[in-house]
Amino acid sequence: MQNFWSKLKSTSSKGFAKSLDIIEIVGNKLPHPATIFAMLAGLVILISALTYFLGVSAVHPVDGNVITVNNLLSGDGIRWMYTNLLDNFLRFPPLGYVLVVMVGIGLAEGTGLFAVLIRALVLGAPTKLITAAVVLAGIISGLAVEAGYVILIPLGAMIFHGIGRHPMAGLAAAFCGVSGGFGANLVIGSIDPILAGISTSAAQLIDPDMVVNPAVNYYFMIASSFVVLFVGTWVTDNVVEPRLGKYEGKAERLTIEQLKPEEKKGLRWAGISVVLFSLLMAYTVIPSDGLLRDPETGSVLHSPFFDGIIIGILLFFFVPALVYGRIVGTVKNDKDVMKHIIKSMSGMGGYIVLVFFAAQFVYFFNESNLGLIIAIKGAAGLRDIGLTGPLLIAAFVLLSAFINLFMGSASAKWAIIAPVFIPMLMLLDNAYHPGITQAAFRIGDSLTNLVTPMMSYFALIVTFAQKYDEKYGIGTIISTMLPYTIFLGIVWIAVLMLWVYLGIPLGPDGPIYIN
Repeated sequence: MQNFWSKLKSTSSKGFAKSLDIIEIVGNKLPHPATIFAMLAGLVILISALTYFLGVSAVHPVDGNVITVNNLLSGDGIRWMYTNLLDNFLRFPPLGYVLVVMVGIGLAEGTGLFAVLIRALVLGAPTKLITAAVVLAGIISGLAVEAGYVILIPLGAMIFHGIGRHPMAGLAAAFCGVSGGFGANLVIGSIDPILAGISTSAAQLIDPDMVVNPAVNYYFMIASSFVVLFVGTWVTDNVVEPRLGKYEGKAERLTIEQLKPEEKKGLRWAGISVVLFSLLMAYTVIPSDGLLRDPETGSVLHSPFFDGIIIGILLFFFVPALVYGRIVGTVKNDKDVMKHIIKSMSGMGGYIVLVFFAAQFVYFFNESNLGLIIAIKGAAGLRDIGLTGPLLIAAFVLLSAFINLFMGSASAKWAIIAPVFIPMLMLLDNAYHPGITQAAFRIGDSLTNLVTPMMSYFALIVTFAQKYDEKYGIGTIISTMLPYTIFLGIVWIAVLMLWVYLGIPLGPDGPIYIN
C-alpha cells in the first residue's frame, strides 16, 4: 500500500510539474503588455466592423434603447480614432492618478523611510511573533512594491537564518505578505488609484457619472490584511517550515544591521508628523462645516475630500518622508527633494508607454459599444444559468486567479477584464457596484502571484533562494508557496462571500449593490 501511495505521489508531482512547465512556456511567449494592448486595440477595430455588418445589437435594460455596434473602420470611426488618440491617453484616469501619488511615494522611498520602517517593524518584534512581523511588514511594503521585493524578502530569509530557523521559511513568509497581500493593506497605496481609475472608465459604460474613488475597497482591505496576516503566519509555522525541516546548508549567517540613533529619531518624528497631518485632515471633514465637506449638502462621501483623495494620499507620504529625510540627512535642501522624486519618476517610462496603448484599447472598446453589448448579453446569460450572489463573486475570483497565471501586470490585466465584467455585473438584477468586482479581482490576482513565474519579480526571488542552496529553482519556490495560495484562497473567498452576504460596505462610497 505504501508503495502504491509513493507511486501516486510521484505521478501527481510529475503531472503538476509538467503543468507548471506549460504555463511558464506559454507565459514566456506572450508579447510585452504594451504590445498586447496595441494588438487588442487592433482586434477591437476589426471586430467592430465584422459585428456591425452582422447586425449585432442589444436592448439596454435601463432605458430600452437598442444598442448597435459603431464600426471603427467606417469613415466616422477612422476620423474619431485619428482625432482622439491624444485625448484617450490624457484622460485615462490611471495616468494622472499614479504620476501624482508617486511624488509622495518616490520621496518616501528615496529618503529611506520605507526601508527603515520595514527593518524597525521586523527587528522590533519578539521572537515568538517574528513570523507575524515578517508577514505584516510584507503587507505594509505594498505601499512601495520595490521595497518589499528587493529589501524585505531577502531580509526575511536573513532573519530566520540568523535565529536558527530555515531561511526559506522566512523568505516564504515575506513573499506571502508582499505578493499575497496585493489585495490587502492598512493604508491606501499606489495601486489603488490605478485600479480605481480603470474601474471608473469601465463603470462609465453604464453610468457616465460614476466615479470609483481610490478608497473604495479600504474597509475590506483592512479586513483582508488580517486574513493574510493570520493565514500567512499559520501556514509558515505549521505547513511550510515543518516540510522544509532543519536547514543543512552552509550559507553564512549575516548580522542584520540594527537601527541607528538618527534613524530611530527620524522614524519617531515621521510618526508624529503623520499623526498631526491626520488630525489636520480629520478637522477638514469631521466638523459639520469642515472645509473639505460638500459646501452645499454637507456630505463627506461626495465631497472635495474624496474628490481630491489623491492629493491627500500624496501628502500622507510626502510630509513624513520630508521630516524623516531632514532628520537623517537624506534631504538637505530642495534639490534633494527633487532628486528623489525625479528618480522615482524616471522608472515610470514603461508604465506611461503601457498606459498609452491601454487607453486606446479601453476607449476603442467603449466607442465601439462592444463592451456594453457584451455586458448586456453576459448579464442575461448569468441570469439564465442562475449564477448570481456570492457564488458569482467567488467564481470571478477564481477566473482572475487563473488569468494571473499567464499575465503578470495587475494593471494590464484589470484594463482588459474591467471593461467586460464591471458593466456585466452592474447590469444584473442585483446590480453589483464596481468596487466589489475590483475587490474580487484583487483577491484572485493575489492568490496566484505567489506561484506564477510570470510575476515580474519571480526570477529575483529564485536568486535570493539560491543564496542558501544553489539547487533551489522555480519548482522550489512554487512548491513552497502553493500552500499559501490554497489556504489563502479558501479563507479569503469565504470572507468575501460572507461580506457580500451581509452587505457590508467595501469602503467609503463602496456599497455592495447599486440601484
